[in-house]
Amino acid sequence: MEIYKILVVDDEPDLCEGLKLNLEIEGYEADTAFSAEEALEMDLSSYDLIMLDVMMGKMSGFEMARVLKRNPATSQIPIIFCTAKNADDDMIAGLNLGADDYVTKPYNIRNILARIKSVLRRTDRYGAASPSSPSAPITKEEAKQKRIIREEGLVIDLDQIVCTIDEVPVRMPRKEFELLSLFMSNPGKIFSREDILQKVWSDEVVVVNRVVDVNVTRLRAKIGKYGKLIVTRSGYGYGFKV
Repeated sequence: MEIYKILVVDDEPDLCEGLKLNLEIEGYEADTAFSAEEALEMDLSSYDLIMLDVMMGKMSGFEMARVLKRNPATSQIPIIFCTAKNADDDMIAGLNLGADDYVTKPYNIRNILARIKSVLRRTDRYGAASPSSPSAPITKEEAKQKRIIREEGLVIDLDQIVCTIDEVPVRMPRKEFELLSLFMSNPGKIFSREDILQKVWSDEVVVVNRVVDVNVTRLRAKIGKYGKLIVTRSGYGYGFKV
């Protein structure tokens, strides 16, 4: 069985060591770095996921993420940002940088472990099909047996937590997948931003309406020609194929 490597980058040593211990108890291999500068001296390409604090010393977590995304060797490593409890702008900026998820401080360790597992599964770290390897076509019989929703070449598998476009898997962060699942499961229905926050961000402490807009914009871009199926009703919200 493969052991997944996780790097925790935070300038609070006690927090780093506590999270490292919990990750190792869960069976992960975990390392720590107490600054972005220290982390960038490490072989980051060997990690399956990076937990990245936003507010650190000279280099912030956002600046480090930009460095990672510019480097082909590290651009595909999933990032979970750790933000201050009420930092709405941190959440939005993290999403725009390509974060796969974010958690707020103070941490709930069970929440963090669940999010890590979900991100690793979605980003092929738990044996999902590689984005470069087309998946086998889904038959009507398979769709009946599984929780599969299809709209032309756009398919989501709610059990495997996988989205494919024209039979090619699409790497999709947790909230984007949950948004798409909500929309495709309810074709013709318009959801207000408040409805979406309640259904998709119910486990968050502080989230603002702008987070919905940012994620919808990213989701549309991610699903290409099918993005036009996600419609906007000005002054109210979003829906699918209305």
